[in-house]
Amino acid sequence: MDHSGHGTSMDLPPFTLGRGLEWSPDPFFLVACLVGLALYGWGVARLVRRGDAWPVGRTVAFVVGVLTVMLVLCTGLNDYGMVMFSVHMVQHMVISMLSPILILLGAPITLALRALPTAGRGRKGPRELLLMLLHSRFMRVVTHPAFTIPLFIASLYALYFSPIFDFLMGSKTGHVAMMCHFLAVGLVFFWPIMGVDPGPHRPGYLMRMLELFAGMPFHAFFGIALMMASEPMVETYKNPAASLGIDALSDQTAAGGIAWAFSEIPSVLVLLALLFQWYRSEQRQARRSDRAADRDGDKELEAYNAYLASLDARGH
Repeated sequence: MDHSGHGTSMDLPPFTLGRGLEWSPDPFFLVACLVGLALYGWGVARLVRRGDAWPVGRTVAFVVGVLTVMLVLCTGLNDYGMVMFSVHMVQHMVISMLSPILILLGAPITLALRALPTAGRGRKGPRELLLMLLHSRFMRVVTHPAFTIPLFIASLYALYFSPIFDFLMGSKTGHVAMMCHFLAVGLVFFWPIMGVDPGPHRPGYLMRMLELFAGMPFHAFFGIALMMASEPMVETYKNPAASLGIDALSDQTAAGGIAWAFSEIPSVLVLLALLFQWYRSEQRQARRSDRAADRDGDKELEAYNAYLASLDARGH
């Protein structure tokens, strides 16, 4: 495997593997994660300086989400993921299902819209460009369930059970592209479902749950298919290095178990978040109704009582 042109430009120590591979913690993701954390911190600091509140829980969720990306792509896990199917599957499941959920719970788009200054009349700054993107036809398409659910499924079956996976794993650039794809797919799939940030699609809570459960079973089926296979199915992992001391088929079975397990864990996390959001929405609606009743002196209730009294009078 040739890694020329992809050296350790950031002087990160290489991680030497049994079959002679040297793979450094990925500088692309390391820089991207640090920039993301810095921008989020800038946004929170800007709100605090002007006296606006920002929930601590959102900050914690975002930071933990970014740290999970760094954990699987900027540590030795990334090196082992190149030669062990089970470790790669941990990377895939975390970066496509756990990291996106945590990042979205951090509401980065909402933070950006609140923190970025307006450019002024007739001008377009970062905030205006972000709003244009959110309202674009492109975003309506890529966040629609008719697009996100098939894409979520195809990222498993069309990738792993075709030569595309082996081709991407043949270079560091391909590996980075694949991991970016996993993260992007997870973000666009869970974005409308989580409903924290504004977006082109904002279905009701019941529909969000249906969208969630429409994609999750396919992860379980994918995992079961790997676990039940009688021979290794992915060329990249058919001949693990002897120094690793693993059997290719056993490693694939473990990878299948990981994929199956991850079809349950994020589902529970998202479901709990949705139920909490639904409860808070009902509470806000009840408070609005109470305030409206206070303002109009319960006119709606009085009108209903008058209607009941008229019915009673007709009955007599």
